[in-house]
Amino acid sequence: MGSNPKILIVDDEKDLCEILEFNLSSEGFETAVAHSAEQALKLPLDEYDLILLDVMMGEMSGYKMADKIRKELQLSVPIIFMTAKTAENDILTGFNVGGDDYISKPFSIKEMVARIKAVLKRGRQNTRQNKVYRVEGLLVDANSKTVQIDEEAVSLTRKEFEIITLLLKHQGQYISRNEILDYVWNDDVIVTERNVDVNIARLRKKIGKYGQYIKGKSGYGYAFKEL
Repeated sequence: MGSNPKILIVDDEKDLCEILEFNLSSEGFETAVAHSAEQALKLPLDEYDLILLDVMMGEMSGYKMADKIRKELQLSVPIIFMTAKTAENDILTGFNVGGDDYISKPFSIKEMVARIKAVLKRGRQNTRQNKVYRVEGLLVDANSKTVQIDEEAVSLTRKEFEIITLLLKHQGQYISRNEILDYVWNDDVIVTERNVDVNIARLRKKIGKYGQYIKGKSGYGYAFKEL
């Protein structure tokens, strides 16, 4: 990341986009704007350091765009959702499709800047910790954010990828659900331990025979242990 992080603002409210552009530029960020998800997906998204993404837009929602970014484009660019929808299920949907944070409209510019800086800081910390993990035919590359089984690509959500990376980083050790929540979801207090279980179940299924290596132990959490 250079000295001036590049931020893409995706929102169909043109007035809001202008306000964000002005204030974020004043904070030293480079900004670009797209007024629809369809327009944004035509841009080189891998060149941005963070995306501010509105949830309710035209034909394609912000959730759908984020899902495409994570699953089809396989990009790990941080996403902060912006929306007036604050129901718990809406927030959970945002995180489940790969969002990194969630800010409710109307918001203050100071809060937005603080959230952007926090997400970018977490991203830099994760980059410093990147590593490649291999267990038999399973390859998890934290640098390129890719997973392969016998040289065939496996598509994981951002949360699933972070979970398997955490378990492999501490291979053989049990990681509690709370520790997984802290690592993967950070300070998103609305996420429960059940969310960890659901993502683990999906992860096991996606990595086929290696799913049995993820062991759950009551009172201890989960561990990646070779048979």
